Order: sequence, then C-alpha cells, then structure tokens
Amino acid sequence: MGHYTEKGVGSKLIDVNGKEYLDFISGIAVCNLGHCHPKVVEAVEEQMKKLWHVSNLFQIEGQEQVAQLLVDHSVLDYVFFCNSGAEANEAAIKLARKSTGKHHIVSLTNSFHGRTLGSMSATGQDKIHQGFGPLLTEFTYIEMNDPKALEEAVTEKTAAIMVEVIQGEGGIRLMSNEYAEALTSICEKHNCLLIVDEVQTGIGRTGTAFAYEQFNLSPDIVTVAKGLGNGFPVGALLGKASLKEAFQPGSHGSTFGGNPLAMAAAKAVLTEVFQKDLLQSVEEKGNWFQQQLQQKVGHFQVVDEIRGKGLMVGIACHTEVAPVIKACLEKGLLVLPAGPKVLRILPPLVVTKDELELAGDILADVFATIEQQNSVNI
Repeated sequence: MGHYTEKGVGSKLIDVNGKEYLDFISGIAVCNLGHCHPKVVEAVEEQMKKLWHVSNLFQIEGQEQVAQLLVDHSVLDYVFFCNSGAEANEAAIKLARKSTGKHHIVSLTNSFHGRTLGSMSATGQDKIHQGFGPLLTEFTYIEMNDPKALEEAVTEKTAAIMVEVIQGEGGIRLMSNEYAEALTSICEKHNCLLIVDEVQTGIGRTGTAFAYEQFNLSPDIVTVAKGLGNGFPVGALLGKASLKEAFQPGSHGSTFGGNPLAMAAAKAVLTEVFQKDLLQSVEEKGNWFQQQLQQKVGHFQVVDEIRGKGLMVGIACHTEVAPVIKACLEKGLLVLPAGPKVLRILPPLVVTKDELELAGDILADVFATIEQQNSVNI
C-alpha cells in the first residue's frame, strides 16, 4: 500500500488518507475472521484486564481450553503452544527426531516451513537457503505428487516425512489423492511419522478445520499458527498420544508460548471458525469464487490455471504476476504472489459474495488491460 494502514474492519483496510482496500491477503492467511472481529477483540480486551503472562511454570486454563478445541476437531491428542509457524515446525522436527531416535527427514521441493535454521533446512527452496551457510543435515527434498520418488527417498532411517497438502508459498500446488495414499502406506511400511504443516492451510482456510481432512490423511504431527490468533502471534504443535513421552518437562519449552492473551484470542477464533455453518460457507464460497474466476479471467491467454481449495486460491500465469499485483493495488484490491508466476488470493473466511464478485471484476479489468498491453508490445 502506498500509505500507512490506519485501521481495518472485516475484509477492508483503510489507509491514513481514508482510501479503502479490499484485503484479499488477510495478513497472509492470518486474519481468517477479518480485521478486528468483535468477538476476538472482546476476548483479548477482557483478558488484558486480568492477566498477561505467568509462563508455563504455572497452569494456564486458556491453554487447556484451546488445546481441547484443537484436539476435538482433529485426529491429534496433545498440544504444545508456541508463538509462530516457524517455532511450531522447529518443535515438530525436534519431536520427530527425539521420539523416533532417527534423524533423517524427507520434505518437498517448493515447500516452505519457516526461516529459523531448522525450519529453513526443511524448506525445499534454494532461494530461502542462499547466503546462510551450511544447513541442518539429513534432509532430503523430493517433488510432490511423485510416489516413486517418495518410495526411493524414505528408508528405515527416516524419522518423518514433512509436507504441506497445499503448498502456499510454493504456488498453491495441491497434493494428489494418489500421493496422499502413498504417504500413508510408506509411513506405515518404514515406521516413520507424517508431519503436516498446516500453518497456512489450517484453521478453516480450505473449508475444513484442517486441510489434511480433505486428503484422507491421519498425520502424527500437525503444525498451525497464522489463522489461530487472527493477528495475535501464536502457534501450536499438535501430536498423537504416542509422542507425548518424548516431550517431557524440560525437553522443549517456550517462555511466551500459550500465554493468557494468545489463548484468549485463539479460543475466540476457534469458537467461531470451527462452527459447521462457517466451514460449510467457506467451501461454498470458495467453489463459487473459483467458478467466477474461471468465467472472468480464465479465458485470458496470460492465465494458465486457477486452482485451490476453499478460500485459498491461486491463479497460475504464463508471465510474472508483479504487474498484476501492482495494478490491483491501484484499484483497491490487495493480493500477493506465491512464487513469481502465481497470484495468491486469501480473503477472510467471512468475506461476502459481493466482495468476492467485486474482486473478480477488478481482476478481470486488470488482466484485460495487461493482455491488451502485451498485444500492443508484440
């Protein structure tokens, strides 16, 4: 944005000059309930007057309440709270290694798991690694949706396979059902863990509480952050009961993880997002929006494919999308890239159909102008 953002309400951001923007970035899949959702604001304000921080030296009721909501809506049994997605993925790597006694981890090319040394080592993108020297050893990167490569990479020495079922930073690439089946069978065959990074896809973004549900997976570890606090920094690692003993007191920790303010935000978010009607509306609006995009922009030569699930949508293009993003910004629509040639669209889950239609119209205008300019340049 050309000016400082002053405030946000629902799906809109407003700059210091009073200009409104339709926010289809949502803080990078963070503000799933939109900006300043009244129930989240109320919960945090109320907690601010009671207690901010005591650390995990003491029992924190909010942690138990949020953990219960997370396990009730997943196949996992226990929760460790931290402050970000990168921290959650660091914890996942440590838990996999400690619980199995093995160190080798397989992850996917085009993945993104964070920027700390461990989570960066799990990330299968050279551009993220460049300039930082040697990474953690014993990571192998393979292409998603290639069961043969998976079978060749995983051995009896493999502690875990770490995946995103929809690669966010990697271009809104979806895992195939065949690949999901291969993950399950190979993990069973080699007695290794399945880690699903749901930092961007989790908390209702794809139309279910967690995206792994749509791929018939039963992960041993799931990581979440972004949408969990609707803008309040919070992350979590969810694990199956069999892993609990590996994370005894003192083996891993976080000073600020699960503090009362973060838990107040997360409890309010999950209470809203995990409602069946809201999740169903995300699925319905996502399907409708993709159909709208097919009609409005799918026919342009520059557009290659429209893909995604729920309200996590990508428009793959034949050329770089930076000019599209800039032109959308000028017209009051905020979108972002997922790699140089994919436009990533992440509206709040509470977005209206009118707002989705407006966004589609703006994108149609922008693509029409760009295609016309390309024709003139040719």
